[in-house]
Amino acid sequence: MRHILLEKVAVMDQSLLALLLFAFVSTFTPGPNNMMLMASGANVGFRRTIPHMLGVIFGFGLMIFLVGLGLAEVFKTFPKIHDALRVICGVFLVYIALKIARSRPQVESASYQPMTFSAAVLFQWINPKGWTMALSAVSLYNPTASLFGLTLVTLAFIFVNMPSASIWAYAGKKISRVLKQELHMRLFNWSMALILVGSTLPMLV
Repeated sequence: MRHILLEKVAVMDQSLLALLLFAFVSTFTPGPNNMMLMASGANVGFRRTIPHMLGVIFGFGLMIFLVGLGLAEVFKTFPKIHDALRVICGVFLVYIALKIARSRPQVESASYQPMTFSAAVLFQWINPKGWTMALSAVSLYNPTASLFGLTLVTLAFIFVNMPSASIWAYAGKKISRVLKQELHMRLFNWSMALILVGSTLPMLV
């Protein structure tokens, strides 16, 4: 009996490690959330980006939990809703990319408005990378569809997303120190806008 329990604990440890590794790779790699956090950190600094960061962290956690509860079945039953969401997502991301690209340096203008907590939470639902990550995480690491397993997956992503979001925003803040000239900041913002769109296209197509 004890031997069986030890085997189960070992399997759980391996599964948890695999989940954390998957969450780490998923959240740290470039994507819409990270590009926007970096752009915000560069334009308005780390502190003013904190509400955006928290919205990403807890908004994505909420998304995983609700997807795991069965929301994904809605898209299987009504695929047109999913198609419409993809179109809305693409249009909105292009809109955000244009706002980033056209923002002027903070020292000359307050044109760059960092995303609020609630806006960042809502953004997760039209983020194609977020949908891919959420569906993959729930399918791979909670195959039995248990509430305990779903809670574990949700907490794992919240835990890993905290340093991930912070690092991307802080990296933007550090980069801003070498973007003193308006031309440099404009080039940076346009680069972030293009990467934002580019990182989304494969998932939309």
